Amino acid sequence: MPPRTPLPLAAALLLPLALAGCGSSSASDGDHVTVTVGYQSKTINTVTAGTLLRSLGYFERELKALGRRDGRTYEVKWQDYATGAPITAQMTAGKVDIGSMGDFPLLINAYRGAQLDAPTELVSVTGYNMRGGLNTIVVPPGSGLGSLADLKGRKVSTSEGSAADGTLVRALERAGLDPAEDIRKLNQQPAVGASALEGGSVDALSQFVAWPGLLAFQDRARALYDGGRLDLPTFHGVVVRESFADDEPAVLRAFLKAQTEAGRYLDDKPLDASLKVADATGLPPEVVHLYNGPDGTATFDPTLKPALIEAFRDDVKLMQDAELIGDVDVDDFVDDSHLRKAYGSGYDRQTAETAGVVRTAEVWLDGEDRTRSFPDAAAALAFAAEHEGGVRAVFVPDAATGTRWFADRAAWVRDGTGLHPFVTAESARDWAGDHPGAEIVDYGTALAAAAKQGGEAGR
Repeated sequence: MPPRTPLPLAAALLLPLALAGCGSSSASDGDHVTVTVGYQSKTINTVTAGTLLRSLGYFERELKALGRRDGRTYEVKWQDYATGAPITAQMTAGKVDIGSMGDFPLLINAYRGAQLDAPTELVSVTGYNMRGGLNTIVVPPGSGLGSLADLKGRKVSTSEGSAADGTLVRALERAGLDPAEDIRKLNQQPAVGASALEGGSVDALSQFVAWPGLLAFQDRARALYDGGRLDLPTFHGVVVRESFADDEPAVLRAFLKAQTEAGRYLDDKPLDASLKVADATGLPPEVVHLYNGPDGTATFDPTLKPALIEAFRDDVKLMQDAELIGDVDVDDFVDDSHLRKAYGSGYDRQTAETAGVVRTAEVWLDGEDRTRSFPDAAAALAFAAEHEGGVRAVFVPDAATGTRWFADRAAWVRDGTGLHPFVTAESARDWAGDHPGAEIVDYGTALAAAAKQGGEAGR
């Protein structure tokens, strides 16, 4: 049986493919090599393979060192895209050599590459979240929708074939809804969906970072569903054209070494990294830091962890059911041999480590070039109360999933053990219902309670 053509995505892929034409991006005359990198500047858990990496100049530095060793010269061309689909189209046309995208688009990339006899390889991870917290469903601030069940019969915007689309489908199924029958799903680019949400032409938006946090920060949306409730890993990764990896393995290793060092820079100087990404993208620094800060929703680690690859295998059937892909050989697609050489000793040890649920909170004061970490949300609120009027942002982890959110946009529950923040009101209601004596409170009440507790603790 011939492989199925994924009809819903075909037009989106074939148009840029036709525009791209034929030819190869990695132009080489023997002494000079041009490598083209496709990235998504505003998908900020890919920054170590895109925005931050470009800002730091690490890849160019590695290529200069390579040139000193082999006598060749290297040039990097950076191409910015809104989603993974056009990167895949350009890669299969030979116009992009290295790209980064989310787990669901990576599967489309693998399928289309094999289908068009232009195979690709997954060679590293950029950012991941073991529970799925990189994707969120949001609604307008004044919406009366309070749970996933309320989406029945409603119009929901998402980017078909994206990780956020996968979150939407799985979340609806868990809520007892049929994604194909019970909602009207609109396939839109993130920016288009955000405008549609604000304009009232859709009732909800399911998207990946940094769109949900951005819209919440700008008071243009509130969270309806935290993807972390799925408790299923989600990640973004780096993919390369197989022919490029074969022809220029030293260039690929230089990229992966540079990506690894960019990740270490982010870990060592998280606020500085957030400011660099914000400056390059135009995103508010607070939104970037929500996801990329210490204990942020995204963990930056390039290693190809078994738990992520196993989740990747599980995604295949969901994509096949949506007729977005046919058969994909995940084992053939995933190749960590290049990263092993670039990463060096400690690769296996790092691959075995995964980030757990976040418990710490963070406060960023106005006018300061540093942030402060706290052991829990209540301690962060107590500190914020002491500096009322001078707080730039307070980041707190969801008490159940660990998904980081803005404290003043979170839903709060108070009980005898303290204060508990949640990304969504539905999560807060569920938690309160399971804890007798718990009550849902607004942010002002939570802030006052934390200040009082802090004052009593200090006496």
